Amino acid sequence: MATVLPPPSKRLRTANAEKAREQQNIQTIPEDLGSIRVQFIDQSTGQSAAAPVSIPVADATVKNLELLLNTLQNNDALERIPYRFTWRPELSEKPTIDHPLDISSDLYHSLLRPGLKTTEDTISLQYTPQAVFRVRAVNRCSSSIPGHGEAILATQFSPASSSRMVTGSGDSTARIWDCDTGTPFQTLKGHTSWVLAVSWSPDDSTIATGSMDNTVRLWDPQTGQSLGPPLKGHAKWITSLAWEPYHIQAPGRPRLASSSKDATVRIWDVISKRIESVLSGHKGSVSCVRWGGTGNIYTASHDKTVKIWSASTATLFHTLSAHAHWVNHLALSTDFVLRTAYHDHTGSIPSTAEAKTQKATLRFQKAATTNNTITERLVTASDDFTIYLWSPSETLKPIARLLGHQKQVNHVTFSPDGLYIASAGFDNHVKLWDARDGKFLFTMRGHVGPVYMACFSPDSRMVVSASKDTTLKVWDVRTGKLREDLPGHRDEVYAVDWSADGGMVGSGGKDKAVRVWRH
Repeated sequence: MATVLPPPSKRLRTANAEKAREQQNIQTIPEDLGSIRVQFIDQSTGQSAAAPVSIPVADATVKNLELLLNTLQNNDALERIPYRFTWRPELSEKPTIDHPLDISSDLYHSLLRPGLKTTEDTISLQYTPQAVFRVRAVNRCSSSIPGHGEAILATQFSPASSSRMVTGSGDSTARIWDCDTGTPFQTLKGHTSWVLAVSWSPDDSTIATGSMDNTVRLWDPQTGQSLGPPLKGHAKWITSLAWEPYHIQAPGRPRLASSSKDATVRIWDVISKRIESVLSGHKGSVSCVRWGGTGNIYTASHDKTVKIWSASTATLFHTLSAHAHWVNHLALSTDFVLRTAYHDHTGSIPSTAEAKTQKATLRFQKAATTNNTITERLVTASDDFTIYLWSPSETLKPIARLLGHQKQVNHVTFSPDGLYIASAGFDNHVKLWDARDGKFLFTMRGHVGPVYMACFSPDSRMVVSASKDTTLKVWDVRTGKLREDLPGHRDEVYAVDWSADGGMVGSGGKDKAVRVWRH
């Protein structure tokens, strides 16, 4: 009897269908459309890069526009900057759509063919530089390091490099790992209950840990020694920690904010180990705290509100209420530059304290400037299945309500370039949104259990997500498709972080082992 081939699997069928669709969609641009005038405008300043330029429509692809813009700006061939181009309808005389449009492949298919513009018009394109360095997708587990006696609950890389990572665990310790060699480096012993939050100071000199024992402790990352006694004051456990941004610290006097289940946030003087002020006003557990680069402290709480405080006077500025249930998490559009301060992808560190502050200030201003004004946007995630995007410096009403998750939203994060938002929910999905107007972009489907956390690569081109289904998955931001599937953990993955230099991803979870992933 002849062997009968089994029918193709579902995965094979979908792959074949996708391939056939791609072959049909090979887009061609008609040759006989003549030229079109393009005006390049810098999105952050609103200034035009040069006079309008006439380009043949057949050659108006994103790659050629990039080349042209680099030439207009006299950038060296070796230092070409990749750009993202956006057409904004409000820059036109008669807008036909009400939201910004990203030019994905070329001007013909994005604007001319849909009838949004004609070859008679001058097209105003806003440009934003993308990261000048490219991070490679992690695709293998380089080390699985045992050491913790209980589940790993929090993890963070050093802002200076990918060679050091700290994790907090249910075994009452935090541990520092040497990721280059895949070995334990220091064990931070002192807490008497679960370590729920870990945070590395922006200048790489101190690690703060917050615990279920109601205390915050400070550690030296080189020696693993505790820096003085625990910081006592909270009546319940610590939920989140935030360092004062480096560029607004008083020289030599860094401060730390800790949020707690006791509904307060305390600001600590790290040197004298004293409470500087207590922010009380929430009626429920404070789930998340962030310290903004303009000197404001943002807190999210289970009382359904988000509050904005002045760090200098410890007074309440605003209460943002829109959510109908607990607010689980909040993120700032400047989180990445505030966490890394004067550390960047080049690895060069300024020699003097003034130069460090200056570099940190410049990096913050560059990240926070849109249309010549410094604005920090924030995004909040809640148990009411929704996400809200806010710009408190402009209005106290939310800019956008981001709907789509079918269950609680556990975690949100901005991309380092401030252009995207990723959200992780208990509906097994990671969703990607446009951070300027809250427009939905993609649902990244692949996880088969709740997704606990998501984290962008430093070049904003990829997202890694950690899930209850024991896997990490790396997604491509441009297409919303899966780049790498990273199985390896033996149980739920609670915490994940991508190092600031892009070299490694660290993860930890219920199986008690730290895993380091690299390309």
